[in-house]
Amino acid sequence: MRDKINDDLKTAMKAGEKDRVGTLRLINSAIKSADIDARPSGKDKVSDADILSVLAKMVKQRRDSIEQFNAGGRPELAAKEAAEITVIEGYLPKQMSDDEAKAAIAAIIKETGAAGPKEMGKVMAALKAKYAGQMDFGKASALTKELLK
Repeated sequence: MRDKINDDLKTAMKAGEKDRVGTLRLINSAIKSADIDARPSGKDKVSDADILSVLAKMVKQRRDSIEQFNAGGRPELAAKEAAEITVIEGYLPKQMSDDEAKAAIAAIIKETGAAGPKEMGKVMAALKAKYAGQMDFGKASALTKELLK
């Protein structure tokens, strides 16, 4: 994953794509920050799964920023954030639709044997392990809560 991002950065630099270069540098910076955060636990570099969660977090931050910029009457800044989301999502696996997410959650509930809302943490942990970067866990949390009633 790191190599692909770095190769794409070099290609974008050669092509003179300033916005893409900026976004790829932000991605590299976030990954390096995650590497530094992982050092105390004995890991030198984070795994590809951890990189996916970093990228998903970046997308979520940008979506929140877009809402703020639109509310504040700054459509040009919202457009810049949307362009960054497009670049970042290019490295994430295809996102699940709501129906696919519901089916995956139901399967995990069955698999873990969760019976009620108290076991939601167990279900969410299994979802994050199996579907990192493929679903919005904010929505998944609400769907899980609904299915565990």
